[in-house]
Amino acid sequence: MKPSHSAKPWIPTLEEVAALAGVSSSTASRVINGSPRVTENTVARVNAAIAKVGYVPNRAARSLARRSTQTVAMVIPERTAEFFADPYFAEVIQGAAMYASSTEYSLTLLIESEKDPQKTHQLLRRGNVDGALILSHHSASSSYRELARTLPVVFGVRPPGETGEEIHIVDVDNTAVGALATRHLIERGRRRIATITGPLDTSAGQERLQGWRDVLRAAGLDEAGSEEGDYTPTGGAAAARRLLDAGVEMDALFVASAQMAAGALGVLKERGIRVPDDVAVATVDNNVFSTSASPQLTTVDLHTADKGAAMMAAVVRLIRGEQLGADSPLPLDLVIRESTGA
Repeated sequence: MKPSHSAKPWIPTLEEVAALAGVSSSTASRVINGSPRVTENTVARVNAAIAKVGYVPNRAARSLARRSTQTVAMVIPERTAEFFADPYFAEVIQGAAMYASSTEYSLTLLIESEKDPQKTHQLLRRGNVDGALILSHHSASSSYRELARTLPVVFGVRPPGETGEEIHIVDVDNTAVGALATRHLIERGRRRIATITGPLDTSAGQERLQGWRDVLRAAGLDEAGSEEGDYTPTGGAAAARRLLDAGVEMDALFVASAQMAAGALGVLKERGIRVPDDVAVATVDNNVFSTSASPQLTTVDLHTADKGAAMMAAVVRLIRGEQLGADSPLPLDLVIRESTGA
């Protein structure tokens, strides 16, 4: 039972976790340190006890108690096909690897098993790495929240749910991303602005949509229409067709990723709609999809390689026992090109 408010702040101990889980303190310690010499049932009980009491291990003490591997894992909880098709992942990994080369740590890549995600979790718990970077568009990253209680972990996107002091996120303000692109379209004189969102089961998809809405509302403009995409050119094309087939009247389009915008441009061209004369297009990600499009795409540059470097820098600090805040926001820049009448 927690003490009264007049007592010192209650800090859960390893002994309390062990008692709640019905195991010895040494067994609880082995689970926390990723030992393979415990059953899956014991691991589940100890992790449930950790979650219930809010126990946070002393990372500095753990680093002294176990052998350092001098390795950090970049974990990708995405389908393999999507990982290789999306330049976002390559850019983040490149930035992380470049930063790692200036430290004593090596970076290893782990693509989560589609059939058995627990294999990745078990590998991380068994002390094979000193820290982990979790990078995913989707909510799969939320399954790594508990891991952050026992291993230095940095998330590249905000996992669903409330964040505690053990969760550290390095990402852009995605609401500001949607707002920046939409505000630029308004400044170009556009008044009927539609959007193609990212997947709405992702925090980035939801937040970029919210940024679009906030700016339209502040400007006294109605929402011209919205359709959900999936961060692929095919998904962007399909969403653009749905907007047009629904009779949406628009003079501008905010697309939540450059891959989707490239697909949408093809559909606009098929329908005889000129960009930017008839419809101005603004998007997100300053990559090959925005620079090779015709016309080239105005985009919000997320400085993705810098994100990878910042994630690696943060996990190194955590491994060394430093205390970090919950969030490390990254800068944004608008790169104006022909798709909005540059």
